[in-house]
Amino acid sequence: QVQLVESGGGLVQAGGSLRLSCAASGRTFSSYTMGWFRQAPGKEREFVAAISWDSGNTNYADSVKGRFTISRDNAQNTVYLQMSSLKPEDTAVYYCNAKMAGSVYWGKGTLVTVSS
Repeated sequence: QVQLVESGGGLVQAGGSLRLSCAASGRTFSSYTMGWFRQAPGKEREFVAAISWDSGNTNYADSVKGRFTISRDNAQNTVYLQMSSLKPEDTAVYYCNAKMAGSVYWGKGTLVTVSS
C-alpha cells in the first residue's frame, strides 16, 4: 500500500510559478513510477507528467512541455512538479499517482487556480 498526499496548490497569476509536492508513505517508493495528472472543472482527468523510479526517464503532456518539470527525491519519498509560465487553462485539481506492477495509487489532489 502507498498513501500519497499532495501539497503546494493555490492561487497564482498567469505567468507565475508553483511547485507541487507529493509525499508518499511506504518503503517501496523508489520502486514506483510516479506521475501527475490533473482534472479541470467539467473535464476528464488527464496526464501531465511521469518519472521513472530512477529519474532516468520523464514524460510530459504536450500542453506542459517546456513549462513543467517533474522530479523526485527517493530519500525523501517525495515527487515534485515545478510549474512555470502558468496559464489560466492550467487551472485544475492536480493528482499524484504511483504505479508499479499493475497496482495504481492516487492522492486526493491539490487545487491550482491560475488567474488571468
